[in-house]
Amino acid sequence: MLLSFYGDDFTGSTDVMESMALHGVNTVLFTRIPTAEEQARFAGFDAVGIAGTSRSQTPDWMDAHLPQYFRWLKALGARFCHYKVCSTFDSAPHVGNIGRAIEIGRGVFAQQVTPLVVGAPQLRRYTAFGHLFAGYQGKTYRIDRHPVMSRHPVTPMDEADLRLHLARQTQLPVDLVPANALDDPAVDQVISAATGIVLFDVFGMATQIEVGGQLLRLSPRLGPFIVGSSGVEYALVKALAASGRIAGSASFPSLPKVARTIAVSGSCSPTTARQIKHALAHGFTGLHADPLDLARGPDDAVARLSAEAKRLMGEGRSVLVYTALDPETDRGGPLDQIAGGRHRVGQGLGRIARACIESFGLRRTILAGGDTSSHALGELDVFALTTRFPLLATPGSPLCAAASADPKLDGLEIAMKGGQVGGDDYFVALRDGLTA
Repeated sequence: MLLSFYGDDFTGSTDVMESMALHGVNTVLFTRIPTAEEQARFAGFDAVGIAGTSRSQTPDWMDAHLPQYFRWLKALGARFCHYKVCSTFDSAPHVGNIGRAIEIGRGVFAQQVTPLVVGAPQLRRYTAFGHLFAGYQGKTYRIDRHPVMSRHPVTPMDEADLRLHLARQTQLPVDLVPANALDDPAVDQVISAATGIVLFDVFGMATQIEVGGQLLRLSPRLGPFIVGSSGVEYALVKALAASGRIAGSASFPSLPKVARTIAVSGSCSPTTARQIKHALAHGFTGLHADPLDLARGPDDAVARLSAEAKRLMGEGRSVLVYTALDPETDRGGPLDQIAGGRHRVGQGLGRIARACIESFGLRRTILAGGDTSSHALGELDVFALTTRFPLLATPGSPLCAAASADPKLDGLEIAMKGGQVGGDDYFVALRDGLTA
């Protein structure tokens, strides 16, 4: 097996799956540690992952849960085991602590040096001399000046130097392999002196292939555990394809139009706000869900919203249930005062989606928002996902095919997207169909 991985949220996990599948590597993403029977359904796959929720969890939660996932992944014996984080690296000491996850992983793998790769040009994410940059609306910003990520409602990024950012989360030293020193002797010098984390710059496609080659060269020496964005996979597959060791490409059947679909969104991103407004102007019917209602009295709120969504779908409409239209309408402050409130919002949206799917036999659904998707999918009784259709115009948000013991959900097409991902027509395009 080439790769095993744990994604710190569900949308990020599908991003990994998509990057591998696009390059001809058979990849399955489990939503939890599978049973032997569930795992056997995907025997022979070259990459196996688990979609998690650690991005929205505390260090104590990580201590209690991550070791079992890492031990299961280690037992698969893959050449690489990847702890996948968001390409914007948004995290904090109290939630989504990447430093703590690295400490746990290196302990399970008994590994002294952990490579870290964050840059992913395919997603318009770049690292230069340790600093992270991200694209937005046709421009590229240093992450601490990014119009969205610098003001993230839970984990705002106020430091672009990833070494300094990680220093808030772990005492492990962070060394750097800069993009202008990727030759073997220079890399070996850094690795030989390292005792913790080594960050590899990825500034463009050329450096990405170079970094992939270094990861392949170093893995027998360092061990399998590696951390970073889907830039890890892109670097590996680009290097493998360049050397002729994998095909480097794959084809997927065209995506037909569906008569109606249900979409749910817990994102307050301006990107998602534009997508929602575009969808409402092109045939979707909107249904606002107060996140405080879902957090405080989820059963009543879910029942009421489900009934209204089903009424609208009964009229032949595609429905989009959303909690916010932009950061200004986010109820994050009051929501954070409710213990477990954000999790219940995602779970409630998932229950609404499931009610519509089961009532109307829907075959396609969309879950928007990184944390939202993680918790919403947990309500759909899906144990695994594979790539159904990659959205090449907006990498990182593929349409997936679900595996479930429930016949109503087995084969369901599910798209999950982070707040910053996708063009304005994201919801509409998934309803109306796409051609590869």
